[in-house]
Amino acid sequence: MIKNGLWGVVANVLQILFVCLFFVIVARKYNTTEFGGFLISNTVYQVVAAFSSMGLGQWFIRQYALEDDKTTFTGKFIKTQIGLGLLFYLVNIVLSFFLYQSGQIRLLCFILGTNIIFDNFINALRTLNIAEAKQYKTASVLVIDGLLKLLVGCLLFIHPLSVVMLSVMMIVVRLLTVSLFLKLGSPIRISLKLLWLAKTSYQDIKDLIIKNWQFMVIGSISIIYWRIGNIIISKMLTLSSVADYEIAFRVFSVLQILPVVASATVYPQFIKLFNENNYSGLKDLYKKIFIGYTIFAILCYAFIYSFSPVIIPFAFGKHYPGSVACLQQMFLTYLLLPTVLLQANLIVAIGLEKLDMWFNIVSLLINVLGCFAGFYFVKDLSVVNLSVFASFIVFHILQDVYLTRKKIIEIKHCILFYGAIALTIFCCSHFTEILGSLVFFSGFAVILGLLSLIVLFILKKEAVVYIKSSA
Repeated sequence: MIKNGLWGVVANVLQILFVCLFFVIVARKYNTTEFGGFLISNTVYQVVAAFSSMGLGQWFIRQYALEDDKTTFTGKFIKTQIGLGLLFYLVNIVLSFFLYQSGQIRLLCFILGTNIIFDNFINALRTLNIAEAKQYKTASVLVIDGLLKLLVGCLLFIHPLSVVMLSVMMIVVRLLTVSLFLKLGSPIRISLKLLWLAKTSYQDIKDLIIKNWQFMVIGSISIIYWRIGNIIISKMLTLSSVADYEIAFRVFSVLQILPVVASATVYPQFIKLFNENNYSGLKDLYKKIFIGYTIFAILCYAFIYSFSPVIIPFAFGKHYPGSVACLQQMFLTYLLLPTVLLQANLIVAIGLEKLDMWFNIVSLLINVLGCFAGFYFVKDLSVVNLSVFASFIVFHILQDVYLTRKKIIEIKHCILFYGAIALTIFCCSHFTEILGSLVFFSGFAVILGLLSLIVLFILKKEAVVYIKSSA
């Protein structure tokens, strides 16, 4: 299981790095208008794609082990996913015509939207590999996919391409990825005959979606959470603001993957301890990881706040000065992200995935309503970032209230956490300019390290006292 998960982790990290480098090149080679239009089209497709699979991947993994005729079952699942992909591709086209008047943006949505069909097919095969514990097949293909995208970006150094031609080449890469999955990345031979013989009906698909709608909500909401901001910005602000937001998000996504990966490792441990009724062990593990996550998040925030004025121009050029402040504001949410993921995993591990789903929905609503309310008064990019931050605070507090009632955490725990977050924001905003980025971050990291050692010493001492009192 660990080996299977490790392949997925490596593939995701490498793919994200390759894609980020691709966007670095594109940001440097196109003007703000062209780059902004490309980003908007990508965002529309990604938002629609978040719904297109209907979250049926988790259902397939669970059901796959129970099926006797796995090949036929897989054929039906893949055929269903392709059908949903075609349906949502049409939704993508309609949405682009409804939202935007620009002919180029509509054309780019038409081209890039075909990714929805390919993504559904590829994700079906990725899910199959997870069910078969053969994620190494997925890993190799995804790394090649990311590398091919980077190579397409590198062509811009050799010969200029229109943004439309770049989009067409991205689709060619996706077709190559599909071909690689069929030849190298699938544990079952997928053929047109298999898909043709797989019998599915509208009623079957309808019943399946109704029974598993929670998976659709949970699976899509994390993508929508960030992508919806870009669409709102494109309607309320300029293409330059779209570019600033996307560039900031690309940096954010690199560090975002780290707590996601760590949470994937911790989650099975929570399940194991809960199933063993080892509640003291569960609380102890949660407490230790919570402290580690908090320290990591604070350090990352201080680093980005200190050095974003250097990182953005170095990576993306000097055409996007607004990305610096946007990245600093976006990382306010990062202060809460790792522990939100940790507490969400804990809540789901103890069998309360519906509660987690409602927390997600409430948080998303606050995010969207905050954006529209904020833009009513101020037309500024900070509205989106602060709305996301506020929604994460509410998300975290809802989790805290539930975990406090369950006596997993104490109110003192919450006060110390939010106090540390507030103090970090205050120190970064006031002392970076006074001391300079390098001096401030160095001193901050040293102080944080010393405090961490003190906390670890206290925890170790408490553990020794607990063992002695239990003996």
